[in-house]
Amino acid sequence: ISIPNAEVDAVVETREIVDGVMQDPTGPWVVSWYKETPKLGAQGNTVMAGHVDYWDVGPAVFKDVSQLKKGDLITITGDDGKIYTYKVDWVRLYSTADAPIQEIVGPTKKRALTLITCGGEFDYTNGVYLQRTVVRANYVGSSTPK
Repeated sequence: ISIPNAEVDAVVETREIVDGVMQDPTGPWVVSWYKETPKLGAQGNTVMAGHVDYWDVGPAVFKDVSQLKKGDLITITGDDGKIYTYKVDWVRLYSTADAPIQEIVGPTKKRALTLITCGGEFDYTNGVYLQRTVVRANYVGSSTPK
C-alpha cells in the first residue's frame, strides 16, 4: 500500500475478524487487510488497519493518515499484480466507546476502502486510545504495471 501524502509505503498482510474483533496488525510497519471484507476493487467495503504508534518504536505506519484530505490517492498492489487506486472521500475521528461500527466496517454501496487506526487522546491509565481515525476512499480503477 502506498499513500504518498501520509508517508505510507508498506506491506499488506491478511488478518481475520474473530468474534467481531479485528485482530491487530502484527507489527508497526505492516497494514492488515481483513479477509472477511471484499478483495481490492470488488463491490463493498475493503477494510484495512495499521498502527499509529507502537510500543518501544514510536510513530508507526499510519502515523500521518489523519492528515489525509479529500482527493488524496491511495494505491495498493494486489496479489494479481494489478495496482488498485482509491481516492480519499473523508477522514473522521470516532469515539471508541460509541463508534458506529456497521457504518465504518459494514458493507457499502460503492467500491470503497476503509483505513482504521488509533487516534485522539491516549488514556495512560488504561493504555488505550479513546478514539479511532477512519479514512474512507472510493475506488477509481486498476492498472497493470508496465
